[in-house]
Amino acid sequence: MQNDLQGFLKEDEQQHQYQDLIRIFNLTFLNEFNTQLVKGNDEPIYIPANTDFEQYVSCDYHRIIFAHGFFSSGMHEISHWLVAGLTRHQLVDFGYWYIADGRNAQQQAEFEKVEIVPQAIEWIICVAAGAKFRVSADNLSDIVIDRLAFQHKIHKQVQTYFEKGLSTRTQALVAALQAFYKTKPLTLADFDYRGMYER
Repeated sequence: MQNDLQGFLKEDEQQHQYQDLIRIFNLTFLNEFNTQLVKGNDEPIYIPANTDFEQYVSCDYHRIIFAHGFFSSGMHEISHWLVAGLTRHQLVDFGYWYIADGRNAQQQAEFEKVEIVPQAIEWIICVAAGAKFRVSADNLSDIVIDRLAFQHKIHKQVQTYFEKGLSTRTQALVAALQAFYKTKPLTLADFDYRGMYER
C-alpha cells in the first residue's frame, strides 16, 4: 500500500512542476495580497511579512513555504491560505492549532474537523490543475482512523462549494490553473472516486 502511494505521488510530481505552481500563484496573488509561494527545505509553514520566526528572517512580503519542492505540499499549503481570512494572514501559520504525528483519538478528531474545509479546497484546485489528490489524515500513530468517513466529509464540503460558490481568491486560482493546464470547467462529477459510496 505504501509503495502504491509513493508511486501515485511520484508520477504526479513528475507531471506537475513546483516551479509552475510558484509562478501561477505569485502572478495571481503577489500584487494584491503581498504574498509569495516559496519552496522550503523543511516542514511547511506560513510566515507573515515583517516577522522573524525561528530560522526565518523577516522580509517585506508574506510567505507560504511548502515542503521540499513537492507540488502536493504546495497545493495543500495554498488551500490553507485560501481558507484563512486576512486577519489570520498576519499570524504565523495563520494561528492554527496543530499537533504533529502521534495524536490520540480525540486530537485526531479535532485535526480532521479543521482539515475538512482546506482539504476540500485542495481537492478543487488539484482538479483544476489536472493533478492527483489524496485525502490526508496525517497521523502515523497506532490509533484506528476512519479514512473513508473523513473522505465523505471532505466530499460533502466540495458539494457545498458547488452549491454555494467559492471565495473570490479560490475562484481566481482555479481560473489561473485551468488556463495554464488547459483543463475543462469543473463539475461535481469530477470529484467522484471508487469507494466513496461503498460504506
